[in-house]
Amino acid sequence: MQSSVRRRQPAPGLSTRFNSAQSDDGSRISRFHLDLWFYFTLQNWLLDFGRPIVMLILPLDWFPLNKPSAGDYFHMAYNIITPLLLLKLIERSPKTLPNSVIYVSIITFVMGASIHLVGDSVNHRLIFSGYQLHLSVRDNPIMQKLDPPTLVDSFELLYYYDEYLGHSMWYIPFFLILFIYFTGCFTKIQGESRMPLSAWALLAPSSLYYWYLVTEGQIFIIFIFTFFAMLAIIMHQKRKGLHLDSNGVFLLFSFSATLLLIAVWIIWLWNDHILRKKYPGVIYIPEPWAFYTLHINSFH
Repeated sequence: MQSSVRRRQPAPGLSTRFNSAQSDDGSRISRFHLDLWFYFTLQNWLLDFGRPIVMLILPLDWFPLNKPSAGDYFHMAYNIITPLLLLKLIERSPKTLPNSVIYVSIITFVMGASIHLVGDSVNHRLIFSGYQLHLSVRDNPIMQKLDPPTLVDSFELLYYYDEYLGHSMWYIPFFLILFIYFTGCFTKIQGESRMPLSAWALLAPSSLYYWYLVTEGQIFIIFIFTFFAMLAIIMHQKRKGLHLDSNGVFLLFSFSATLLLIAVWIIWLWNDHILRKKYPGVIYIPEPWAFYTLHINSFH
């Protein structure tokens, strides 16, 4: 006699979540995500670091000041590609995370990067009109010539959206996603901690980019908080007998080298009185583009 009772099928995604939960104990076999880290590093250098350079190199006639520059198109591409790479990075993580956290982080990231796109575009176009990045908005000679003087307040508002609100909404979710990914980079197999040669080859360009990101974005607090949180997770997981896999070691080494580069940068410019005036706070970390307009651009 055949049973008329049908077997209930598991809910979609349940087995995937269960397998992910099983791998949270570190029993999985990990591999270095060379493809993601390579694309991540390449697009960071080309689309983020390279965009203001492209804007300055290409002839001004090709991109008039009242139209988007080549760097703006680079920034638009960055705003599309980076969230996709971050999502792929989270997909590779063995940890199961609430979709709402990831979606809100990605949405906030895109909003912050888009705010920065507008503010940064105007600020860098002002360079062609004599704007000096090593001076505050109100201290710039071209701002002091504006009539009526209340127009300066509008440019200070633009600077606030660019350097404070935009950067916060851009970088907080960025480092949050990297940290969430890092929490899943642990394994019981100690041999998985060895980085392949490809990882060592990517370490220098990755660390140098993070140095640029932290110094130009003025986000040292966000960066150092993330770094200390990573160290805390390592000590916590070590008590469970878990070790970082090659991806976790790559991130940790990249951030460690970044911290060293920041220290060298601060020591080198410690006695620069002009930059000291623009960055008077306790944390003195000059922006590379402020250094450029003060020493390199003025030299040429």
